Amino acid sequence: MDSETIRCRRCDKDSAPLAKAPFRNDLGDRVLREICSSCWQDWLQHQTLLINHYGLDPREKAARNFLYEQIEQVLFDRGEGKEIDTSKEGTIEW
Repeated sequence: MDSETIRCRRCDKDSAPLAKAPFRNDLGDRVLREICSSCWQDWLQHQTLLINHYGLDPREKAARNFLYEQIEQVLFDRGEGKEIDTSKEGTIEW
């Protein structure tokens, strides 16, 4: 592993890191240190599905907290995160 790669916590491979932290908080710093750009791109696609499915407004604190929890589960705990239940489209169940 050289200075241009990180050992990604999600995929467990030596990969290119993000260019900068995605958020200005501790979670953003942690993503920068521990998640590769490829896994981050996968997360962004999943996040878009969550936002659209649940009608989330990321400007709202509750929506951001929900998404931050999902980042923890999906990227750091290697979980699946919140399933998208198409029968409940447009409703949020946290």
